[in-house]
Formats: sequence, C-alpha cells, structure tokens
Amino acid sequence: MSRGHLQIIHPRQDIIAEPVILEVNGLVKRFTSDANEQISALKDLSFSVAQKELVCLLGPSGCGKSTLLKLLAGFIKPSAGKILLNGEPMHHPGPACCMVFQEDALFPWLTVRENIAFGLVNSPLSRRRKRQEVDRFIDLVGLSDFGDYLPREISGGMKQRVALARVLILQPRILLMDEPFAALDAQTREQMQSLLQELRRQFAPTILFVTHDVTEALLLGERILLFDKNPGRISHDIKVDLPKIRSINHEAFLRLRTRINDLLKKE
Repeated sequence: MSRGHLQIIHPRQDIIAEPVILEVNGLVKRFTSDANEQISALKDLSFSVAQKELVCLLGPSGCGKSTLLKLLAGFIKPSAGKILLNGEPMHHPGPACCMVFQEDALFPWLTVRENIAFGLVNSPLSRRRKRQEVDRFIDLVGLSDFGDYLPREISGGMKQRVALARVLILQPRILLMDEPFAALDAQTREQMQSLLQELRRQFAPTILFVTHDVTEALLLGERILLFDKNPGRISHDIKVDLPKIRSINHEAFLRLRTRINDLLKKE
C-alpha cells in the first residue's frame, strides 16, 4: 500500500499486529429522557485497540464519543455489550484507565506539585520516592519552575500539562483524552500535541483521543474511528497510513484530510 492511502476497514475486520488490550463488543448505551423516553446514545459498537496504539474518535457533536470514554472509564454503565481490558470485563473506575478532560479538573486549592502527587496518596512508595516521581513528571511536562503555583496562577496550557502529568504518573494501561486541547489557543495546542507525541515515545501508553478537528486526528492518530449519530455508531474505521513525523502541508496529508472531511459531510 502506498503512503497516504486511506484504508477504510469494517470495525471487526481490522488486523492489528500488536497484542489487543481493549475490546468493545456490541456496546449499547441508552438514556431515559425527562419525558420518560428511551434515547440511544450508542448502538452496537464493536472495535478493538492494540497496545501502544493511539486511536482518534472523530465525529459531530452528540454522536456519543464522550459517552464512550465515560463507559470505558467506568463512570457510567453500558445498557448492553461488553468492555474487556486484557480479556477481563471492566466494571468500575480504576487506575488502569485514566481520563484527561477538556477542562483541566485540577483541585484549585492544591499546588501543581500537590495535584500531580494526588494519585499517589495510596501508593506503597515511600514519601521520598513519591517526591522523586512527582519531580520527574513535573520536569517531563516542562513545569519545573511552577511546582509551588496554584492552578489559578498558571495558564490554560500549563493546567493541561499538570492534568496530563497527574494521570501519567499512575502509569495507566489506557489513557482516555476527551478533547483535551480544544480550549487552547492555536500555538499552545500545537505545543501540547508535540508534548503528547514526546510522552508517547517515552511511555508508549494506549490512547483513545476524542477530537472534532480532522487535522489534529491526522497529526496524532494511527487509526481514526468516524462516528455518526442518532444513534451514535462507528461508520468507518480508518487506518492512517502516514509517516510518524507528519506535515500538514504534505500532499498525502492533505489528500487524507479532504477524504475524511468528505466522509463527515455524508454522515
């Protein structure tokens, strides 16, 4: 297959070289409206994700992308179907799957250092070892000079760096990211995308990344799951066949972006 080719795969037919870490089988989520009517937010979702893979979830507002992340995190229960982590059913929130939200969700009364350290409260590590780990992650996200600052004293981009460090220090098997850079200005967003790519090289986490931005999905993702709505379901499972280092001005990149935009218009 030539570089830049858009390969559209049925969600159950994708062949993944790496071991599968996450399996979603026949997932359904229904909510009850104020009028006591059943609303299907997600219907018959089935897909798998390999270890170390970054999969972007892309689609219009209201198509269930964020609902899917909440299901994977264990915040809400499915109406039907199964979620398997390394072959075992997932039922409750836990450190195996951690989420980074669009809003930083930091504790405003805790410093940068204290926010990052929060997840280690119940860790068996010694106090000295915990501090070393916190220092390491503060340095990794480029905030070495801001450890004693409160969230209100730092920028939005810095807050998202703290949020990212706070979950990565737990070494989750799966990182769930719900439009984490959407509220940032363009320059800061590019910096955060670059930081995420660097952290991936160091930690190789499995990532599910929700975005509305086709360019962002193509810059970061190895696969893109396209969603449509009413009810929310996967319409296309797309393998992004581009080099690891990508340019938004490259012909193959532009061709892929145009093709995906065309698919989204048809949903």
